[in-house]
Amino acid sequence: MSPDVWMILAFAGLLIAGVSVAFSLALSGAVGIVLGLSPDMLATMGTNTYNSIAKYPLIAIPLFILTGLIFERSGVALRLVRFAQALIGPRHGGLALVAVLVCMIMGGMSGSGPADAAAVAMVMLPSMTKAGYPKPFSATLIAASASTAILIPPSVALILYSIVVPGVDLRALFAAGLFPGILAGLALLVPAMLVSKRYGWEGGTPIEGAERLSVRTTFKQAIPALFAPVLILGGLRSGLFTPTEAAVVAVAYGAIVGLFLTRELSLRDLWELLGEAAIISGVVMLIIALAGIFAWAGTMLGTFRHLAEWIISLTDNGVLLLILVMLAVLVAGMLLDAISIYLIMMPILIPVMQHFEWNPVWFGILLAMNIAIGQFTPPVAVNLMVTTEVAKIRLEQTLGWALLFVVAMGCALALVAIFPAIALWLPRVLGYNVD
Repeated sequence: MSPDVWMILAFAGLLIAGVSVAFSLALSGAVGIVLGLSPDMLATMGTNTYNSIAKYPLIAIPLFILTGLIFERSGVALRLVRFAQALIGPRHGGLALVAVLVCMIMGGMSGSGPADAAAVAMVMLPSMTKAGYPKPFSATLIAASASTAILIPPSVALILYSIVVPGVDLRALFAAGLFPGILAGLALLVPAMLVSKRYGWEGGTPIEGAERLSVRTTFKQAIPALFAPVLILGGLRSGLFTPTEAAVVAVAYGAIVGLFLTRELSLRDLWELLGEAAIISGVVMLIIALAGIFAWAGTMLGTFRHLAEWIISLTDNGVLLLILVMLAVLVAGMLLDAISIYLIMMPILIPVMQHFEWNPVWFGILLAMNIAIGQFTPPVAVNLMVTTEVAKIRLEQTLGWALLFVVAMGCALALVAIFPAIALWLPRVLGYNVD
């Protein structure tokens, strides 16, 4: 067998053996270097590891992770829930609607599905349970709604995509993700409302004193949270700051909100959050860094080129191949996190994308929607793991509801695939390069 086949087999074997993705990538890359190049070339591993993370746009990832943690600790989710519930009022499926809306707004601050799911689940699950919603349904709905965080800007996944795919404008990606993210949220809302009405689940149970609060009062309390996405996207559109600088602004704004407006964040809390964000970011950056070894070995051996040529040879029909690629990414999303998927699959998919002349911005949004579905699809559903832990239920109890929401978001994905303008209209109107 050729060295590149050994490298792929080593990677698959290490994953099956339970080795973490980061070290599986590094070790299998080392196998490829030793067998296909020369043991002396192992000296390049340090350089490749450094070059993988020595990229200015990557600074935004730990900063947006910190932003999500700050807003979670600042009581922002509770204020958003109170405002949404006061706005919607008591009705069948009212709390389900609140959960979806709040997840989408929180996604516009954190850019991370698990962080979004944790913040909303801690506030919403007790109230939804009290109102008669089964815990498996509530946990799955929140997990699915939180997955829109990797579509609605700012998105950590889209930041990484813009780095992996050369020539893609991150601002265009952010703009392109907005309407598909909203569409995905609406797609989840339809079955949630229908099921709530079918079983008569009431959404009128107030949340911690919300019965004394009017729409006007709750709106005033929610203004700092509602203004965060406006600040980030407005600054990007006006050219006031770059996407990386937007992450710095988001952190500063979140700290001001928590320390001085909601006053639920102390300096001690802020220090703890800095440490927590550093740990999470360290894991992310480790994956990116060690993936550099795998990427360099795969490029030098021609592994990615051979795989891309094999995929292209499957069919001349671009539509059929796009469906096959989307199914493959969906399966990968059920097993791996978004960062790993981009790092592993994009070197293979970029030549395929170029061969069929798929729009890179549109294709990036389709990938993100697929990965979002994977975030709440067992067996490895990171968002669902978070919400089931909060709900104190087993993951397998959510399987039926997860399949329902997979179908719903799959319909939204199909619409974006059939009508690319859903993703591309806004960036074109804003004057970004999407071609």
